[in-house]
Parts: sequence; C-alpha cells; structure tokens
Amino acid sequence: MDKKIQQAVALFYDGDNAPTITASGENDLAEQIIAIARESGVPLYENPELVKVLGTLELGESIPEELYLAIAEIIAFAWYIQGKHPH
Repeated sequence: MDKKIQQAVALFYDGDNAPTITASGENDLAEQIIAIARESGVPLYENPELVKVLGTLELGESIPEELYLAIAEIIAFAWYIQGKHPH
C-alpha cells in the first residue's frame, strides 16, 4: 500500500504586494509546516490541486497572476474566520 504524499505550502501576504512562498515541502517537512502553522494560530486551507501548483514555486517567489483570485479568496476567508478586515 502506497503512503499518500502530503504537501504543504505557506504563504506570506503583507497587504501590498503579491503573496510569496515562505515554506514548501512534502511528507515530514509538510507535517512540520502544518504543525508550526497550527501552533502559531495560522488558518489552514486544504486544496491539493492548488498546493501542487504552489509547490512548484521557489521560496520567496511571488504567486503567479493566474492564481491571484484563488489566493485572494483564501486570504479573505482566513481574515473572516479571524475577525479581521482588509485595510
């Protein structure tokens, strides 16, 4: 039986520039990224197709324009569940 590969990608968004990749990894590294996010109160969003695309980007790289809408929806949702509002 094959173990499913787990992937995780962390993004940073400062409200002014396009979100950038701050962490990316598979399996054990993915588990560490998720654990750190949970410990830090960072909302998690599960989307295997999106993480597969984001996982191809380099650390520090901005997300491509084609993903702006998808990422904006995720950021809006994360802000909503944290009771935050855009500036």
